[in-house]
Amino acid sequence: MRCETWDVRRARAVVLVAAAIGLLTRMLIAANMPGPADVRIFHGFARAIVRYGPIRIYEQPLPGLPVYNHPPLAGWMLLGLNDLSELGIPFGTLIRSPASIADFCCALIVFEIVRRRGSLGTAVACGVGVAFSPVLIATSGYHGNTDAVAITFALAAAHLLVDRKSPLAAGVGAALSISVKFIPVVVIPALFVVALRAGRPALLRFTAGFTALIALVWGPVLVTVPQNLTENVLEYAGGSYRLWGLVRFADALGLPQSFITFVQGEGHFLFVLACVAAGVWLAWLRPAQLPGVVGVTMGLLLLLSTASALQYLTWAAAGLFVIGFWEGAAYSCLLGLTAVLGYHGRSAVRWSETVLHFGEAGWFVLAAGLLSGIRKILAAPAAVPPQSCAERPLVKAPRTSHPTGSAVN
Repeated sequence: MRCETWDVRRARAVVLVAAAIGLLTRMLIAANMPGPADVRIFHGFARAIVRYGPIRIYEQPLPGLPVYNHPPLAGWMLLGLNDLSELGIPFGTLIRSPASIADFCCALIVFEIVRRRGSLGTAVACGVGVAFSPVLIATSGYHGNTDAVAITFALAAAHLLVDRKSPLAAGVGAALSISVKFIPVVVIPALFVVALRAGRPALLRFTAGFTALIALVWGPVLVTVPQNLTENVLEYAGGSYRLWGLVRFADALGLPQSFITFVQGEGHFLFVLACVAAGVWLAWLRPAQLPGVVGVTMGLLLLLSTASALQYLTWAAAGLFVIGFWEGAAYSCLLGLTAVLGYHGRSAVRWSETVLHFGEAGWFVLAAGLLSGIRKILAAPAAVPPQSCAERPLVKAPRTSHPTGSAVN
């Protein structure tokens, strides 16, 4: 029987209040600010889905709109949001609600993850950090999109698998993460590795949950328009803007256009494979640290991304708080400033020199945070001690090794 101390319940309540305040802040922004072009684009997608349906949408040309590159569950979400807008709720507010609600849930999930691996105070700080993260407030409350939803499902899947011992629910969570935004596909192999290491029953349950949800959500589209789905979603490489990371540095250093074209085209799959390999390696060595592995893998995907957009900064924000409070806070504050300045510019995809330089600094902060995360994961014991009735952390760090800000030890 699970027992919890008063301190744990009180700490959870603090994070819950912070998450509620964070959600209210995001929704006030969503209700009172128009948002970037994506808000209008999503509204166009929603109207097109009403006309063609969430399955046939992939084969439609959609004049005046970019390619519809969202997984099947996003189409059903847009269909529901459009129905709600007919009740008088502005669509611009509705489209930013899923990401804002996801951040609310993510703050609680991060708290539950960290308290099992660090001090209770650190867990509260990390949960509150997610709730008040400047980069998450900017990308979820102002921008919207579905990145935060996908990340929340990915972290939830890891938490359910190793902390809650619920492989069936974890499989469903993993499938949901890639059904709303395909980017967490890089962490799916790591989740399967940990399920495998947990034993055959756990692997079978995880696989059943994952397969059932994939069949339900992806099946009709795969049967009806497989080629369009592959081209629009599975093979989508992102935009060609040179705003962030490797492509930004290559452009600044004057590297040949042929190199930039390669890394933004076929070459980007090499970086994706590197992220998958890193996640699988860490998951195999330290399965108990799976939430941290998910955070590192998603952060590495952003670090090596050959595409760039302000909402992509969401990918690493919550995961870095799983790694440690200071890693998460440094990233969230610096990249939050980058996002705010970027959104206040002429366009979210045309950054000023100041924003570009903040982004460059943020890239190095992300790299340092990921190195810290990998070090902490590898330093953690391979075995998982049993959880006590007093809710002791699953992994205790030696007092002389890491500060209390470490969330993965």
